[in-house]
Amino acid sequence: MIKREEIQAIVKAYNTDNIHIGIFGSHSAEEAGMAAKSMGMPTFIVCQAGREKLYLDYNKHLYDHALVVNKFSDLMLPENYNKLVEKNVIFIPNRSFSVYCGYDKIENDFRVPIYGNRAILRAEERTAPRNQYWLLEKAGIRLPKQFKRPEDIDRLAVVKVQQRGNPLERAFFYPSSYDDFKAQSEQMLGQCIIDEDGLRHAIIEEFVLGPRFNANFQAYGMEDAFGRFDFVGLDDRIQTDIGGILNLPAKEQLKINATLKNEEIGHKGVTIRESKKQMLYEAAEKFLDVVQAEYPPKLIGLFALQGAIPYNPETKEPDFVVFDVSPRIPGCPCVGPTSPEMRRLSLKHNREIHAPLDLSILEIIKAAKEKRLEDVVT
Repeated sequence: MIKREEIQAIVKAYNTDNIHIGIFGSHSAEEAGMAAKSMGMPTFIVCQAGREKLYLDYNKHLYDHALVVNKFSDLMLPENYNKLVEKNVIFIPNRSFSVYCGYDKIENDFRVPIYGNRAILRAEERTAPRNQYWLLEKAGIRLPKQFKRPEDIDRLAVVKVQQRGNPLERAFFYPSSYDDFKAQSEQMLGQCIIDEDGLRHAIIEEFVLGPRFNANFQAYGMEDAFGRFDFVGLDDRIQTDIGGILNLPAKEQLKINATLKNEEIGHKGVTIRESKKQMLYEAAEKFLDVVQAEYPPKLIGLFALQGAIPYNPETKEPDFVVFDVSPRIPGCPCVGPTSPEMRRLSLKHNREIHAPLDLSILEIIKAAKEKRLEDVVT
């Protein structure tokens, strides 16, 4: 792991009057570009050849500088990432950055200041030590019941399997018994949606019978200036092709003999009753506590606790059950225009807040102005 002190030495040498916001040309790049440019910050985008048109043609007004590489992982070459350092880039990690560049390279080779905690990115992988499930359990946040073996399935479950040939997406299926698991998994293997290796490493957990809420937050490196964190709003994911199936009446659904992929294709904003918001804040507090203890310095930047809120018959109250954590930009472009929290946050920060990433950029600007960038990067 690159020592934080090494990154802090790099950022201390930056020209704080010319800080650039850097982003991978995928997953939230437009959000980052809009947030940075709206606040007067220059931008630097890294694109993969063949995928750059969205950013360098249709949205070229959002990016001041660009690096086009043959493949995303080429960013890890010193001759490439040093170009970011030359431009005083503070790099904001997204999911594509983690997947295409790899945790080993990010942790050991990428000598560019990252806004956030580079060490915790690996915890998103459910097969990693001290992963997101381990952190949630340690924090005392309720998770779905886990099944270590498919033979143990005794209720409706969801099986999360890496899609074959697609490192960014998982395939899902919903068995209620071991026989059901075998039948559905064999069908998906036969259709080449998944492979045997992915199935061996699949996560099997109970299906949480409740509406889904992805709770999005911004954690701060400069707590003295901003507080510990802000709740920015809620979203849910739109998935293909289950979204199309659910648009049909039940009798038509039964006519379709298709294997669902549940591949994320979009987002939608949701809200929650005010009386239930406190449980979201409390979950965030618990999660931040355990991250600070296990992944110092702490969580910095946007993150999400993705889950559902079923009714608990024992407490007679709804529970927030978390089944996924995004320890980096969650990728929730709908939250800005759909979340009522934006108006509240505008009052708190005494300026217009239009989207969650505005808060990240706001902290970077203040850190640069006060010569405290070392407080917000790793």
